[in-house]
Formats: sequence, C-alpha cells, structure tokens
Amino acid sequence: MTTIWNRVECKDCIEGMRQLDAGSVDLVFADPPFNIDYRYDSYRDKLSDDDYLTWSKLWLLETKRVLKPTGTFWLAIGDEYAAELKVMLTRELGLHCRSWVIWYYTFGVHCKKKFTRSHTHLFSMVKDPEQFTFNDMEIRVPSARQLVYGDKRANPQGRIPDNTWILRPQDIPNGFDDDQSVWYFARVCGTFKERAGWHGCQMPEQLLGRIIRVSSNAGEKVLDPFLGSGSTMTVAKKLGRQYLGFDISAEYVSLCKKRLDEIEQGDPLDGAADPRTSAPSTAQGFRLTETGDRKRNATE
Repeated sequence: MTTIWNRVECKDCIEGMRQLDAGSVDLVFADPPFNIDYRYDSYRDKLSDDDYLTWSKLWLLETKRVLKPTGTFWLAIGDEYAAELKVMLTRELGLHCRSWVIWYYTFGVHCKKKFTRSHTHLFSMVKDPEQFTFNDMEIRVPSARQLVYGDKRANPQGRIPDNTWILRPQDIPNGFDDDQSVWYFARVCGTFKERAGWHGCQMPEQLLGRIIRVSSNAGEKVLDPFLGSGSTMTVAKKLGRQYLGFDISAEYVSLCKKRLDEIEQGDPLDGAADPRTSAPSTAQGFRLTETGDRKRNATE
C-alpha cells in the first residue's frame, strides 16, 4: 500500500502501523505512556498491569512487522515495565537487544516515599544482530586519552559513547564524561527556551539526534508511534530523514504540524550538543540573599 511520508496523523498507532507495508521502516523510536497515571490530553495512563502489557504487545507486534530486516527499534520506558517489555521484545517477539542505555537526568520527577525518578531506559532492538545500521562515526566523542592525557596513541576520531547517558555533569565536571555509558542531557523543563510548552514529556532534540544519526541514514524512514510533542519528527526533518508520526490527540497533532512547519531540513538541533552546557551550573542559578530570599545571580 502507498503511504505518504513527511507528515503526522491523528490516529491510533496500531491502526496507523497496520496501514504500512511490512518491512518498510528503517527506524522506529517509541516513547509510549509509562502507565504511571500521567495526565495526557486524550489518553488515560492508568491501566491494569495485564491490560497495559496486552496493549503493549499489540503495538510492539506491529512495530516489528513494519521494521525492515535491517531496521532498528528504540524504546524509551520507565522502571515499572522495563523488565517485562525487555523480556517480551527478546523472548516473545524474537528481537535482539544491541544496547540498553540509561538516560540519566537532573530535574527529576519527585515521588512520594521513594527516590526521585531521574532516569529512563532506552532499549535498542534489531531483527538481525548481524545486519543493522550503526553509524558510529556520526556520534563519536573525544576520548579521555585525547582530552586529558594527550596520548598520541588515541584514535583522533574519538570513541563510541558508552551506554549510560548523563544529563548534567557541569556541577561535577570530573565526575562524568560525555563519552560514558550514562547519557547525560537535561530534561526539557518548563524554563528551557526549546520547550514547546504544551506537552509535559518533551524529549531533548540532542538525545534524539544521537539515536537518529546512529541508527539511520539520510533519506531513510523514521516512524514515531507516539507523537507527543513531535520532537522525534522535528529532529528527523532537520537531519534529512523521512518521517511519519501518530497520536490520538488532535490537539497534539495540530501543534506538531505547526512545529514542523516552522523548521527546515538542515536547521540546527535545539539544546546544547555538549551535555556539560545543557543547563546552567549551580553557580549560575539562584543564591540566597541575607534575608534568606532566593534571587537570581546577575550572571544569568
């Protein structure tokens, strides 16, 4: 069947993917509801465990079907169902997990009677563990040998980042490096200039840029079953990929179309490429006055 790409549609993702040809998509990135009672526009994020896992298997089966034999599927998921979905993807659906990335961020979500929620799991899944896209030259970072030791043996092209992404090391510059296995980019908070302002779960463009660059090539097809704020589609368009996104919220889709209309292929990604500058340091934030009031530093 013929599918028109470079668009977003108000449609249930299972229905939308069923209209796609099998083996037609190069990269799928999915950031589904986590089933934690989050307030979305048109979806109740509070199903029973069995209902959530049953629904998850339905859309994951369609994801596997539309993925090319050499394609890659990235799933962003919280702690609550990371284990179940990882087992489902590998044991039941037969996909292969190439990377299990931890995206750690500050500005975490405060919780009652448990530690602050400050990380998300990112699973990178492929159909064929021998044949898939992994453009390591697109995402390499300087190694410690280059930056710290000046070692002539260091590869001048840098190294592949590890599988943990840390989001805000500027307050501990010697504690984490941007080439480690914790991916470190700040959540897109309400005060950030790149915040779209109408969706509470906006993914950082720089994080998505790393995923899209490494797992697809220019001109290839990127699918997002859960459009949300439209960041995946925005980054795909900027990086010269074809894109298609679904969401059941007519409002989200309308606002995503507006966001996409305001950008062009080749535009820079929002946010700092260097995670150490992705948010102001504590020294540049608030300070206490002599009376105990909070006041912004003049450097901001």
